[in-house]
Amino acid sequence: MQEQHRRFYSHHLGQDIDMLVFGTWGYPVVIFPTSGGREYEARDFKLIEAARPLVEAGRVKLFCIDSIDQHSWYAKHLEPRIRVQNHVFYDQFLSEELVPMLQRECHVDKIAVAGCSFGGFHALNFAFRHPNQVAHLFTMGAAFDIRQFVDGYHDDNVYYNNPPEYLPGAYNEHFQWMNIILGTAEHDFCKEANFQMARLLSEKGIHYTLDVKPFGNHDWPVWREMFPQYLATIG
Repeated sequence: MQEQHRRFYSHHLGQDIDMLVFGTWGYPVVIFPTSGGREYEARDFKLIEAARPLVEAGRVKLFCIDSIDQHSWYAKHLEPRIRVQNHVFYDQFLSEELVPMLQRECHVDKIAVAGCSFGGFHALNFAFRHPNQVAHLFTMGAAFDIRQFVDGYHDDNVYYNNPPEYLPGAYNEHFQWMNIILGTAEHDFCKEANFQMARLLSEKGIHYTLDVKPFGNHDWPVWREMFPQYLATIG
């Protein structure tokens, strides 16, 4: 399985950003790390290894992107307004720089996004903010309400990056075409957040799969089982 490190400059972020790429061809899947994680996290915790057969068969190509959580949601040294604005810059980097590059490289109209824990928030939030760019959404052990990260502060940027708030009033025809899997486990402390998101999607008539493993908790072993199962649904 080929591994490649890429570093490139983001004009929206005003800094270099790192990415690990696994595979030589296949459908592009962007993987977001957990809270404050780096681009090598999914490799080091064997999530990539779990998907090796699909990567080596050329069905998927995995792009593990770095986060800027320490400058956004987890930047307690910054005012909440600045935290969420920094995330907006990250979102612009993803939608206007990274995804167009992957579309050209892999010759696709849309990509897949995935993430464990806080990476699952990033994946779902990006997918529903930019449904014209995402065909597949896989979350594992995620929670989706980010109000705990902004100390009571609220503005339009908070609203439009908090899926439980903006989704009830959102509509886009691309929602109906997205392959959505919400993964959790019986003893995952984020299980209820997945049930709540499932209810919200049901109320909007958006098709999804809620996968509750009858074992495990909020940890990598259950996510390593989920990941290749979810990737296998990419046609």
